[in-house]
Amino acid sequence: QVQLVESGGGLVQAGGSLSVSCAVSGRTFSSYVMGWFRQAPGKEREFVAAISGSGSSTYYADSVKGRFTISRDNAKNTVYLQMNSLKPEDTAVYYCAAKSTLGIFTTATFYDYWGQGTQVTVSS
Repeated sequence: QVQLVESGGGLVQAGGSLSVSCAVSGRTFSSYVMGWFRQAPGKEREFVAAISGSGSSTYYADSVKGRFTISRDNAKNTVYLQMNSLKPEDTAVYYCAAKSTLGIFTTATFYDYWGQGTQVTVSS
């Protein structure tokens, strides 16, 4: 059973930065494509960023491109999301997700495993 645990959310002012992490249990972390998604109140869960198992490929939603960076440390079984120039519209619960496969995917239903989420609030 693969378990994902997010951490690092919090409250930040607009224009500030925040980093969230996702620790993944299991011995084959490098075989998992990892994604970050977010869900604001009253809205559907939306794709934020994804990274391939090796870390060589990344993909971002247009709304965060140039502001957010996804990375991973396969030795630590951890994926990160560095968020800069945060905006109030970035406020949401952020979830990490995992799928044992090659490639990068942006659809939430594709992923098999999910964390419990961490709240990110950006004040104006």
